Order: sequence, then structure tokens, then C-alpha cells
Amino acid sequence: MKPVNARILHAALRLIAEKGSMQISISDLAKEAGLSRGTIYNNVENPDELFNTLCDLMYLELCQTLATSYADEPDPALRLAFIIRQTIRRVYEEPDWGRFVAQFAMIDPRLGRFWGKLPADLLRQGLASGRFDFREDQVKSITALGGGAVMGATSQILIGLATWRKSGADTAELFLRAVGIPPDEAHTLSTQHFEPLPRVDFSTVDYPERTPEHILG
Repeated sequence: MKPVNARILHAALRLIAEKGSMQISISDLAKEAGLSRGTIYNNVENPDELFNTLCDLMYLELCQTLATSYADEPDPALRLAFIIRQTIRRVYEEPDWGRFVAQFAMIDPRLGRFWGKLPADLLRQGLASGRFDFREDQVKSITALGGGAVMGATSQILIGLATWRKSGADTAELFLRAVGIPPDEAHTLSTQHFEPLPRVDFSTVDYPERTPEHILG
């Protein structure tokens, strides 16, 4: 992705998150991106599709970033705790990203689809190894439980009701207890040091099957 396209998309993310609207004006976008209207028109083929592009990008970026984060960690319980806490910490460190997800996750399933991928795979891994204790037919319900818990934590952080440290640790601990990890161990796993996710950078997102060329020139 060209740097100017990434710059436009990051500006669109900030505006959509701030305004709570899936539609933004070219004038506002140009001002937010620090570019001329002509540059926007030259690089955005269909402004009405920017929201859809952002949903695709945000889903892919989170999948790709978390897939490589602690990829060598053998314990699915600890890795799930890291995933939950990293996501919640990002909401605090990048509130525009968090507001976008909080406002539109119920509208666009792409924003929550991540929880049916890597976390579900880790749940199945833990179940097969005996690390977790739940019925195999409950995987989808448990991933939904995790996604809903993270969304609740997101809302708390954005309105200042909780810190990311407290909310992240509590959410991870309760989730691990729900899948059969003993209380003391769940607490220990959910309070271990972890590295934050890198800043969101759309220019680094890998599109294995499609690119944003249908929207961005």
C-alpha cells in the first residue's frame, strides 16, 4: 500500500471513530490527513467504501499482529491471556481504534470475526491437550464469551471506568477460569508481564487474497 493511501485510511479511521458515522466528507478527510482535496480524489476511487475498507484492514491487521505475537508460547492458556490483555491495552493506547470497534462491532461482523480464528484455535488446542475443560461443542460460545468480555472492557476503558491493567487482567483471569483453569493459576497467568501490540500501521497489512485497489488508486 502506498504511504499516501495508508495516511488517508488512518485519517478516515480517526474521523469515523470521532463522528460515529460511516460516511465522512472529502473536505474533512483532506483536513484530517493534511492533504489537498485533489490528492484525496486522486487516491480514493470510492469514498463511500472507506468504511468497508477499514473494517477489512482492522480485521486483518489484528489477526496478523496477534498471530505473530508470542507465536512460540506453548501454553494456550497463557497465550489467550496475552491476547485478551494486549487487545484491551491497545484500546487505551489507541482510543480511536477502540472507539471504532466499540461503535461498529455490532454492525459489521468483520470487527468481531477475529475471535472465531486464533482464539478458537487455541481453545481447541487446549481442549485436545487436556489443558482446558469444556465441551467441544462449546467452542463457538466460549469465543463469543471472550469477544463480549473484551467489548465490555473496551467500553469501560473508553469512558474511564477502569484502567487497562485492571480490566485486562480481570477479563483474562475470568475467561481462563471459564475454560477450566484453577483460580490461583488463572490469576497468575493473567498478571504476567507482556509486551504491547505495535501501533496500528495499515501500510504493513498483508493482503493474501485481495487488495484495497477497488477503493484506493
